[in-house]
Amino acid sequence: MDPFVAVLMGGTSSERSVSLSSGHACAEGLARAGYRVARVEVRDDIAEKLLQIRPSVVFNALHGTGGEDGAVQGLLENLRIPYTHSGVMASALAMHKINAKHVAAAHGVPVAESIVVSAADASASHVMQLPYVLKPVADGSSCGVHIVRSGEAPPQLAANEAESADVMAERYVPGRELTCAVLGGKALGIIEIVPKDGAWYDFSAKYEIGGSRHICPAVLPPDIEKKILRYSEIAHRAIGCRGVTRSDFRHDPDTGELIWLEINTQPGMTPTSLLPEIAAYNGLTFENLVSWIVEDASLRR
Repeated sequence: MDPFVAVLMGGTSSERSVSLSSGHACAEGLARAGYRVARVEVRDDIAEKLLQIRPSVVFNALHGTGGEDGAVQGLLENLRIPYTHSGVMASALAMHKINAKHVAAAHGVPVAESIVVSAADASASHVMQLPYVLKPVADGSSCGVHIVRSGEAPPQLAANEAESADVMAERYVPGRELTCAVLGGKALGIIEIVPKDGAWYDFSAKYEIGGSRHICPAVLPPDIEKKILRYSEIAHRAIGCRGVTRSDFRHDPDTGELIWLEINTQPGMTPTSLLPEIAAYNGLTFENLVSWIVEDASLRR
């Protein structure tokens, strides 16, 4: 394969800044690994740009709507340009949190009870027993997430706060924040995330230097560790994912409950991101990781 890689980054979703950070990091890593690289900021003219530069492969470093939901994957299929990460159907399914949970649960992965409600209803009254979490049905990077704790009033959601008019209400699961990376269908390892000052893992905790502490590998009871590794592989396979993914979990050590929250088909590649850290623990440098992702690229994913 001619090693000319177009790294797609930016886009128009709420995760644009994260995508730009991921994209630049990946472009630099690929250049260090010996690839010819074009950095492509995604706007409405992305098809024309790609036809002009004619890359041999696209590294998809987009996050959120338009880049992670099957849309750009469909465009790349039509342009017949091999691309990285998951394909059209798996991307669309994984991005829709409720649908992804239905599939994971059907394959034996434990999930928390959840319902879809309108943003208006969620603002007017409590939509399920407290405590619970409100999340956009299709968004990432903790954008638009509200934890509604006992004794609190319903949050007043802005009409444009979620990228969809609907939100997901999900039973709140206390405990430890854990994530597991999967590479080529095989679980790599688990990180525990400890947000600064006891906060939750929000946008700043994810992307600000020092916003959270990462424990890699996570120190877990052996049975919980095995379950997380297994459930991550099951979710990756059941949803039809390719390349790399990251599954997020909550584990309550007081009750022993373990809950799968969601799968990320475009894991962040920023300086504070979790996938590169898990890969490094397993002996994969950043250059090794981005090279593997590029060599795994294909059509009809």
